Amino acid sequence: MREAFAALFGAEPTGVWSAPGRVNLIGEHTDYNGGLALPFGIDRRTRVAVRLRDDDAVRVASGFAQGDGVIATRLDRALDAQGWSRYVLGAAHVLRRELGVEGTGFDALVASDVPVGVGVSSSAALESAVLVALVELWGLDADAHALIRIGQLVENEVVGAPTGTLDQSAVLLARRDHAVLLDFAAGSAEQVPLGFEAAGLEILVIDSLVRHDHATGGYGDRRRECEEAARIAGVGTLREIAPEAVEGWAARMPAAVHRRMRHVVTDTARAAQVAALVRAGRPREIGPILTDGHRSQRDDFEDSVPAIDAAVEVAVAAGALGARLTGGGFGGAAIALVDVAESTRIQAEVADAVEAAGHARPTVFAVHASQGARRDPEPAP
Repeated sequence: MREAFAALFGAEPTGVWSAPGRVNLIGEHTDYNGGLALPFGIDRRTRVAVRLRDDDAVRVASGFAQGDGVIATRLDRALDAQGWSRYVLGAAHVLRRELGVEGTGFDALVASDVPVGVGVSSSAALESAVLVALVELWGLDADAHALIRIGQLVENEVVGAPTGTLDQSAVLLARRDHAVLLDFAAGSAEQVPLGFEAAGLEILVIDSLVRHDHATGGYGDRRRECEEAARIAGVGTLREIAPEAVEGWAARMPAAVHRRMRHVVTDTARAAQVAALVRAGRPREIGPILTDGHRSQRDDFEDSVPAIDAAVEVAVAAGALGARLTGGGFGGAAIALVDVAESTRIQAEVADAVEAAGHARPTVFAVHASQGARRDPEPAP
């Protein structure tokens, strides 16, 4: 990246900052409903090499969108950005606005091995890498929790995706072999040791190749349905509904709205269950809970797609301890909890079986819980 940056911009970058993608182990669409979620950062990262300028010009380029060349603008024109550059320039714009700083222009080169549109939070990884870089370079006082809120504002206001703070929280707070138990009602985050390495387990990501866009897809519809369920139930968020009370609302709201409520409430309960099991050193027991979570997304939240359903079914049949849709849904990826010793075989069997069922051949790869957003170490001399 340093060589490529120098070739593009005529000087070495000041540094390289990175942020991981994320996998959500359990707890989907719970963030904007005040529930619980249990995500972790993965060992695929987005990196951004940055050097400040002495004017207000901004030049950005990307290794994954080489046809765009260098995109040049000014700080005060950041909101004119299109495509992937919205995440870079939008992060700079919202950071300046929220912290009340002028900042200076910068040159940035982005490179990433976080898959885009898969449900592993490529956008939050890019935003967060840019934010931690600019906070350091501009000499700002902003901790991870401030940047979580700023990243959400980038998604909501600049990109137009009505997302909560799950992705930014996972990306900015992640630790190796840990998940982060996020309580969106309390605003708390607890580091929970996963114990996957010691137990000989790993997570497979099964990319269905069905792409989604939270700014234009069904995500917003589901959020509105959750808000309707809360309004009918007379609560601020669905977190206030106890699991045992869910069925009592069935006759008092539209059937689809009730199903959305049931998913959110039960997935919060599943997140608490999974966190308790891994905290107690029993990670092998979480598999059936993951699979139950998929059934809830497929049948109650209705944000799965046939290729994802097939991937979950064949993964469990091939020996996965559990599997489920991960991320916002309407495409993207499934995850499967597998024994490391069986991982290679299960990866091949899942890809073969999903393709044989008439879907695109999925890309399947293992991920491991990794560190959150940071400045990367300098290269050895």
